[in-house]
Amino acid sequence: MKLLIAAGTVLGLGVLALCCWLVFSGPRMAEQPNLRAFQAVVPPTPPGAVPVSDPLPARLTAERAARMTNPLKPTPANIAKGKTYYSYYCIFCHGDAGDGNGPVAESYDPEPADLRTKAVQSLTDGKLLNASLTGVGHEPVLQRVVPEEARWPIVLYVRSLAASPAH
Repeated sequence: MKLLIAAGTVLGLGVLALCCWLVFSGPRMAEQPNLRAFQAVVPPTPPGAVPVSDPLPARLTAERAARMTNPLKPTPANIAKGKTYYSYYCIFCHGDAGDGNGPVAESYDPEPADLRTKAVQSLTDGKLLNASLTGVGHEPVLQRVVPEEARWPIVLYVRSLAASPAH
């Protein structure tokens, strides 16, 4: 019996030693192959290749935005359309009333702007459009997400929020 206990102890210590050796002498992370996508070299475009579409729309610049005016009139139908688009793209951060208290607003730093304030409402149409697409927390996503046909109606709807009291 003592022989079995001794053999079991020796065998157990041997297995423990083998496990320790494997853990502490095995490969290290520094020796592991890694892929660094940001260092990858993109192969050149084959000769004769012709692009069929631009994957990203042209970026609206601040200079171009400053010269833009809203081509839509603030009719009830256009404002209603803007409210619909606002509910698709803006309400989650800026809230139903445009006060910056949407359901995900607390997760942003800085918090979303109160769209009813004088600072926002005093922007020209083009600057308001540009800020809505490329402002803090928006870039670069909204410029690619919000379709052209939704942009000016959203500006009209944001203008209509000025009638609501701002903090």
